[in-house]
Amino acid sequence: MLFNSIQFGAFFIVVFCLYFVLRHKFKWQNLMLLVASYIFYGSWDWRFLSLIFISTILDYFCGIKIHKSTEPHIRKRFLFLSIFINLSILGFFKYFGFFTSSLAGLFSLFGLPIQPYFLKVILPVGISFYTFQTMSYTIDIYRKQMKPTSNFLDFALFVAFFPQLVAGPIERARHLLPQILSPRKLSLDKFYEGCYLIFWGLFLKVFVADNLATIVDPVFTAGASYSGAHILLALYAFAFQIFSDFAGYSTIARGLGKCMGFDIMVNFNLPYFATNPREFWQRWNISLSSWLRDYLYIPLGGNRNGIRRTCINLFITMLLGGLWHGAAWTFAIWGAFHGLLFLIYEWLRPLTTRIKFTTDFAQKVWFIMRMALFFNLIALPTLAFRAASVTQTYNMFTSLIMNFQVPDTGLLHAVLKTVFYIGVLVTVQVFQYRKNNLMVIQKCNIWVKAIFYCICFYLLIFYGASGGQEFIYFQF
Repeated sequence: MLFNSIQFGAFFIVVFCLYFVLRHKFKWQNLMLLVASYIFYGSWDWRFLSLIFISTILDYFCGIKIHKSTEPHIRKRFLFLSIFINLSILGFFKYFGFFTSSLAGLFSLFGLPIQPYFLKVILPVGISFYTFQTMSYTIDIYRKQMKPTSNFLDFALFVAFFPQLVAGPIERARHLLPQILSPRKLSLDKFYEGCYLIFWGLFLKVFVADNLATIVDPVFTAGASYSGAHILLALYAFAFQIFSDFAGYSTIARGLGKCMGFDIMVNFNLPYFATNPREFWQRWNISLSSWLRDYLYIPLGGNRNGIRRTCINLFITMLLGGLWHGAAWTFAIWGAFHGLLFLIYEWLRPLTTRIKFTTDFAQKVWFIMRMALFFNLIALPTLAFRAASVTQTYNMFTSLIMNFQVPDTGLLHAVLKTVFYIGVLVTVQVFQYRKNNLMVIQKCNIWVKAIFYCICFYLLIFYGASGGQEFIYFQF
């Protein structure tokens, strides 16, 4: 069931009506949401519900055992059990083929060709997200940052909560679980905000992301047969496509939760206004970057052991963060590139902080220059992110550098289409940035909102992509 489908619209209307008439007392609301979440996830493939059951039962009991025990070795034993089984399930379904093919390639380098074995299974939808979500629960209990819940059904709802189950945000138990345990307050203001978020998220997906796919996909399908100018445009278009696709899902998830009185975290906060990698990852996929920071980067040592060790920790974190996105060396390259950006930034930061300007105009120009430069720096590695293989990445990169021909009529038409598709998005984001408020449209007067909704409805009806295309991050 896709958020951008009629089936999901009917599903949520039924769920919301039941939610509205049921009471939180005796947990009727939570039980209904749990059943709805399982139906939602099972609509893809009911067999993979068993994986959610395993993670739920495992981390529920491990959390209780860790909390009750006063013996450090017992606490570590149950923490290790939780992490090991969760990562084993994730590794089996997501990385088994990657490891076997990589091992076969390594043996072939030494003249020992072997035939890699591949499992004939599909990747369970959302497994990367809910695995990290349940792991953070037991880790936080081990760190004594929270206490486990004694209600199994409430914990099961935390794991399987359908608005953010498939593609995030990766919620922490410290944030979402108290909302599940306590009665939620419904209000018209929250309902209106939720409807706005759902509408804006659908606009990002159906109009922006899915239309940009028609520009991006042909270039990457044909590979290096396109000129460097076409490839560069495809990279820019893909940068906005993946943002609109992923942020669209997260925004819809927030809206669905808001309608029911839940506060789901902001996962994207104007990332293309960032001017350095540290700021970018504080704005892009915030739930994942904060997870990697708290559960990987800081345990590795963070920035506590000098600049050299800090750089190593940053690089390892970004490399593994890249592999989280997909089981392929292209994602490792993408993560490594962002790791290198961090290293360069840490090296240059003492110099850049010395640059000062005396006028507001000069500061604004300097900001725009840095923002434009950094956008190009993060658009470039999306070549590896989107490419099907390392070979295609290399060939397209070579074509980008060596075959940058003079733009033709077809390219000009594609540029105009790209500008048309991202025009409303960029305009809204400029206002959001200037007002420092992601809900700035919802806070405007009725005439501004009327113009905004009319334009968006017109674009959706006459130019929106049809067919209910899947979200990109479903495959991660």
